[in-house]
Amino acid sequence: MHSLSYWKSFLVHFIFLVIITATNIKSFWLNAKNTFYKAYLRRVKQSATSWFILIILSLVWGSSFILMKQGLIAFTSDEVAALRIAIAFVFLSPLLLKHFKNIDLKKDLKGLILMGVFGNFIPAFLFTKAETQISSSLTGMLNALTPLFTVLLGALIYKSKIKNSQLLGVAVGLVGAVLLLGMNSGGESSKNLNYSLLVVAATFCYAISVNGIKHYLSHVNSVSASVWSFTIIGPMALVYLFSSTDFQSHLTQHPQGFSSFGYICILAIVGTALSIIIYNNLIKAAGTVFAASCTYLIPIVAVGWGILDGETIGLVQLISVGIIILGVWLINKK
Repeated sequence: MHSLSYWKSFLVHFIFLVIITATNIKSFWLNAKNTFYKAYLRRVKQSATSWFILIILSLVWGSSFILMKQGLIAFTSDEVAALRIAIAFVFLSPLLLKHFKNIDLKKDLKGLILMGVFGNFIPAFLFTKAETQISSSLTGMLNALTPLFTVLLGALIYKSKIKNSQLLGVAVGLVGAVLLLGMNSGGESSKNLNYSLLVVAATFCYAISVNGIKHYLSHVNSVSASVWSFTIIGPMALVYLFSSTDFQSHLTQHPQGFSSFGYICILAIVGTALSIIIYNNLIKAAGTVFAASCTYLIPIVAVGWGILDGETIGLVQLISVGIIILGVWLINKK
């Protein structure tokens, strides 16, 4: 038998141990709760930031088509395209010093040419020429064909593996494209089929560029590649502007010359130069699949701007672009 003093001592130590344990458990719980709460907030914040960037990027790229249309008020289609490239080149040129050593021209020149010429130079001229006859909203809808051609070219030229869902997506998207190009409702794209095909050609150029970047520039920082690609095409645009266009008189003599020039500056700086950096950050923060969601939102933004600008959009057009977007979803589906 233990004495009373022993049990008193045991009880005191037991109570003390319970208090210490309870305190430690409480402290652990509070710390754990605080840690998980901070992690949750960080994840929510990161997710919110990614969605914010995605929406901004979609608004920027979706607005490119209405900005081209506004630029065409005072300038010719070739002038709008050349100004877009030249202004973006001037804006990005200060970054050349920082990214000069990030490129091995002997190794990377082919990819840079594909990116510059097919990813920016040729499409800029094709888009603006098309918009002299077709609406900005239709141009934005047809732009959604880019992922379809990207998958096709990757499989045909670079022997990239193509899944059954991607093959189905290409087929579905092409059905939507045929409907959009050959529709009778509204009559716009059937009446101006040749100009609509210019947009299709531009998306094909984008596909060439995307595959070129993937196979020849995957090891290169995207900003460095963009700066160098504009260094290749920018001087060509400047030479063309000052030798073969009358953009200066259009700027100073047309009643809306300066306002159109302002829209082109927004198109060049925000829609071309800055969007490259924004898109690169989005890929790093949320991954390529999430970033590819822009493809679904850009036509919606383009159509929205078209409606606000008084463009007529038929039901068949909306159904057709919906089919194209379904095809793109199947292509991006894991």
